[in-house]
Amino acid sequence: MRKVDVLVVGAGPAGLSLARSLAGSGLSLALVEPQSAAALAEPAFDGREIALTHASRQILQAMGMWQCIDPAEISPLRSARVMNGSSPFALGFAAERENVDELGWLVPNHLIRKAAWEVVQGQQGLELLDGTSVTAIETGTAGNTVTLGDGRRLQARLVVSADSRFSSTRRMMGIGAQMRDFGKSMLVCRLQCERPHHHEAWEWFGYGRTLAMLPLPRNQASAVITLPPQQVQALMAMDAAQFGAAVTGFFERRLGEMVPAGTRHVYPLVGVYARRFVGPRHALVGDAAVGMHPVTAHGFNFGLQSQQRLADLVTAAAQRGGDIGEADLLGRYERSHRLATRPLYEATNAIATLYNDSRLPARLLRGAALRAAHGLVPFRKMIAGHLTQRLA
Repeated sequence: MRKVDVLVVGAGPAGLSLARSLAGSGLSLALVEPQSAAALAEPAFDGREIALTHASRQILQAMGMWQCIDPAEISPLRSARVMNGSSPFALGFAAERENVDELGWLVPNHLIRKAAWEVVQGQQGLELLDGTSVTAIETGTAGNTVTLGDGRRLQARLVVSADSRFSSTRRMMGIGAQMRDFGKSMLVCRLQCERPHHHEAWEWFGYGRTLAMLPLPRNQASAVITLPPQQVQALMAMDAAQFGAAVTGFFERRLGEMVPAGTRHVYPLVGVYARRFVGPRHALVGDAAVGMHPVTAHGFNFGLQSQQRLADLVTAAAQRGGDIGEADLLGRYERSHRLATRPLYEATNAIATLYNDSRLPARLLRGAALRAAHGLVPFRKMIAGHLTQRLA
C-alpha cells in the first residue's frame, strides 16, 4: 500500500487551490477526482460568474491563478444596489466611497477552474488520480487508509475533503451537515444589454422571485433568476426570443432590451454547513465545509479562505517536522474557519428567508430592514469593507 502525506478528494477549485498552496512544502500529495484529466483541463462553461473580493484576488495572485485568466474576461464591480419589490428605495454601495477603484471582480467560474488546473501542472510531489473516486476511508493513528473505486489503496497522514457541498467523503467520516433546502432553483444566463450597466450589480428581491444582475464585459450581464422549480422549467422551455422578452420584463427594461448571449443553466438552492470541519486526520475545505446561498456571493471566497487557512497550518507543521494531521492543528483550523464563516452563513440564510417571503407582514419588514441598513453607516461600511479588505 502506497503512502502519501496529504490526499485531497476533489479537483475542483478548492481542492486544486489547496494542492497549489502546498507547493514547496516538501509534502507528497495525491489528488483524487472522478473526472478525467482532459475534462479538468478544459472545463465547460457553466453559466456561473464568481464575485471575488480583494482578499481573494490576492490569494489567486499568490498562487499564480489570477495571471492565467484573460483580463478581457474579468469584469470590475464598481457599485451595487439592493432593491426590494416595487419600492424606488435601494441600499447602495460604491467603490469611490471606499476609496478604491473596484468593490471586487466578476470572473467566469469555468475560467477559475481552468486556471486552477493550469497552475498545478508539473508541480513537484503532486500526483493526480483521475477517473476514480473514494469508496471507503479507514482511520488510523499514523494515517487514514483510503480505498478507491479501482481497488487501489493509499495511506495518508491527512485526508482533505473538497468534493462539493454534497460531499460523500464527509459522510464516510461520519460528519453530518446542517442543510437548508430553500425549495427554489436558480437559473443563470448571459444576456446582451441595450443600455450600459456601468459595472453596477443589482440584487432585486421581488415578490415571488429574486433577481440578480451581474455586470460583465462588452456590456453583457449575467441574469440570476430565483424561482420555484416549475417556473424555472417554463423559462428553460422558451425559445431565445421568448426568454429574452421574459427577462427584459423581469428587469422592467431598466437595461433596455436584453438578448440571450449564452446557454441557460439551472442549479438547486441548498445551503450547507458541516457540523464539524475536522475529524481524525481529516479536514473539510470549500463547499464540503460551507456551502453558501449565493445571495451574498461569498461561497467561493470562503472556499479560498478555507484552503489557505489549512495550507498555512499544514506547511508550518511540515517545516518544523511536526505532525500535519494532529488534532490540535486541525482544531485550530476548525475554530478559525468557523469564526470567519458562521455569522455570515446565518445572516445570509436569514436574508434569503425574509426576502423570499411575500406575505404582507414580511413585505413590511423587508422594507423597514432595508431602510434601517441604509441608515446605519457602520453597517454599510462593514459590508463594503468585507469586499475590499486585503490580506495582512
